[in-house]
Amino acid sequence: MNCIIQSFELFKTNTCQAATIAAVAFVAGIVVACIMCLLRRGSCSCSRTTGARMRRQDSKPFEKRKPHPAPTDGSVEIYVGNLSYEMTETELRSEFEAFGTVASARLITNKYNGKSKGFGFVNMPVRAEAEKACAALNDKEILGRRMKCNEAKNLI
Repeated sequence: MNCIIQSFELFKTNTCQAATIAAVAFVAGIVVACIMCLLRRGSCSCSRTTGARMRRQDSKPFEKRKPHPAPTDGSVEIYVGNLSYEMTETELRSEFEAFGTVASARLITNKYNGKSKGFGFVNMPVRAEAEKACAALNDKEILGRRMKCNEAKNLI
C-alpha cells in the first residue's frame, strides 16, 4: 500500500508524465478487454452496433440463392426426396433409367463437407417416361428409406 501511495506522490510532481501513464493504462485496458472478448466469442462485440455490423459483413449464412431455372428444352425435372445419405448419383440415375432416358441426375450436397443432403433432381427429356418413373418410384424403399418423387417446382 505504501508503494502505491509513494508512486502517486511521484506523479504529483510531474503531471504530464502521470497523464501519459494514465492514457497508456486506459488504452491497454481496452486492448486486453478486446482480446478477452475475441478469445471468448471468436469476434469482438464490445460495442453492440459495431459487433453486429462486423458479423453481418463477414458472414452471410442466410443469403438468398438464385433459384434453379426451369428446363427450356421441354424436358421434365423431377424432385427426388427422402433419399438415403449413402446413395450416389449413379445409383439414382440407374433407378430412373429403368423407365426411360435420363438426361442428368444430381444429388444436392452440403458445400462445406460434401455429404448428401438427402434429396436430388433427375432430368428426363420425355414427359411420359418421367411421369411413369415418378408413379413407380414414389414411396419405393431404396437403401432403407422411402423415396418421394414429384415434378420439381421451379420458382422463376
